[in-house]
Amino acid sequence: MHMPLEDTLGLNLLAANQHQAEHNRQHFDAWELLCLNVMSSPGAGKTSLLERSLAQLRSEFAMAVLEGDMTTQLDAERLEAIGIPVVPITTGRACHLDAAMVSGGVKLLRQRLDPADLDILWVENVGNLVCPAEFEVGEHRKVALLSVTEGDDKPLKYPVMFREADCVLITKVDLLPHLPVQVERIEDHIRQVNPHCAVIQVSATTGEGLEAWHGWLRQQLAMPMGQQAPALVLA
Repeated sequence: MHMPLEDTLGLNLLAANQHQAEHNRQHFDAWELLCLNVMSSPGAGKTSLLERSLAQLRSEFAMAVLEGDMTTQLDAERLEAIGIPVVPITTGRACHLDAAMVSGGVKLLRQRLDPADLDILWVENVGNLVCPAEFEVGEHRKVALLSVTEGDDKPLKYPVMFREADCVLITKVDLLPHLPVQVERIEDHIRQVNPHCAVIQVSATTGEGLEAWHGWLRQQLAMPMGQQAPALVLA
């Protein structure tokens, strides 16, 4: 039985993307540059979290951002205002960043600086709970955000992203008193899908949980690039 043409094309597309992702990773490894793929649905708080984290960590680490968006550069402009190098990547109709787009973004970044001088490369993916998790970009770690406003069922309804994540940030926890949501149920559903990832509750508004989140980042930077990310361990 022959595989349908659309399935064959899909497999070829993923294979080509994986090949480019591995090429990207080789560069990141050679530069000793930790690459983080930050993913979530639209409005979960990726850019707000990056604004807060970049501002707090810029004196400790050298960082740059590849900022993915379908049609605008609004988020890139927000992050550039912090004083961090940002390369906007406009995807058009594509609902995710792929490895070739990230490679192109890195080439533009190299016109401005030497990636070997950086500690962290943030890739803020397009807001989508499905496609970004299926296309690796060469990242060392995947970070998924889930806001409490999205309810507690999303890890079960969209398991691929949460299964692939090394760290899941439950965002906007400052809104919990105003919502009929139990954060314990959210954590339980994440654990059902992925029992090994770090799960951290954060608020970019109040700063709650940011110390734990930044502690997880420091753990990753202290590990060999190819080593699997551990769950968060607090002293």
